[in-house]
Amino acid sequence: MKPKLIVVGAAGRMGKRILALALEDGLFDIAGTVERKDHPDIGKDAGLLASAAQINVKLDSTYPIGANVVIDFSRPAAADSSIDHCAENGVALVLGTTGLSDQQRERIKTASEKVPIVYATNMSVGMNLLFTQVGKVTAMLGDDYDIEIVEQHHRFKKDAPSGSALTLAANICKAAGKKFPDALVPGRAGKDQARKKGTIGVHAVRAGDITGKHEVIFSTLGETVTLSHTAHTRDTFARGALRAAQWLADKKTGLYSMTDVLGIK
Repeated sequence: MKPKLIVVGAAGRMGKRILALALEDGLFDIAGTVERKDHPDIGKDAGLLASAAQINVKLDSTYPIGANVVIDFSRPAAADSSIDHCAENGVALVLGTTGLSDQQRERIKTASEKVPIVYATNMSVGMNLLFTQVGKVTAMLGDDYDIEIVEQHHRFKKDAPSGSALTLAANICKAAGKKFPDALVPGRAGKDQARKKGTIGVHAVRAGDITGKHEVIFSTLGETVTLSHTAHTRDTFARGALRAAQWLADKKTGLYSMTDVLGIK
């Protein structure tokens, strides 16, 4: 039997692609599609909104009962509703929303005691490979290398730095024995901004329709090593989320990452 899926933020850029690819793959039954109450497309056929076939599932502001898994790539303000619905109804949750507060992350941990949850700042295979490798490179190169992170996203992204940039920074800090996020320097401005040894620069670019690019620069006197990942389309993240949802549907309670889903160590 196919897992029954709810897509939250289904009228957004990511939500539409998740729904369209779920319909294309045919691995899920679409149990519901959710958006905020005042969204202008409430009541319309979600399949048509996603530029796919009519599926006779209306965009709604409430979560239907009976689903197996929820995928939420909406907004931080909406994440609590998905967390609460899943915890109260025994539904697995794939959460890819970034910009969450510390309180919301604690809420996720608490909910994971009742239901299985995959929470990740980035669900692409390549980016999760970068997450695992950046700490190893940090440890190998040592303190003589200055580290800078540069992330680029489209003009509509609200949080900065990106959740993925912060994950990279956290992994670097762990490998280098630095305190996160205290070691981070978010951008630089002013006349007295010479680099302080042991800090990690984090820079956010917002322009046009850039899907997502992350670079980690390791530089010392004489050479530079750069690790980077570029997402060409949102489908990279959407397919990762669907892969996570399929993997999670029959798992026991707990908080999982994309490295668990992908089997990356």
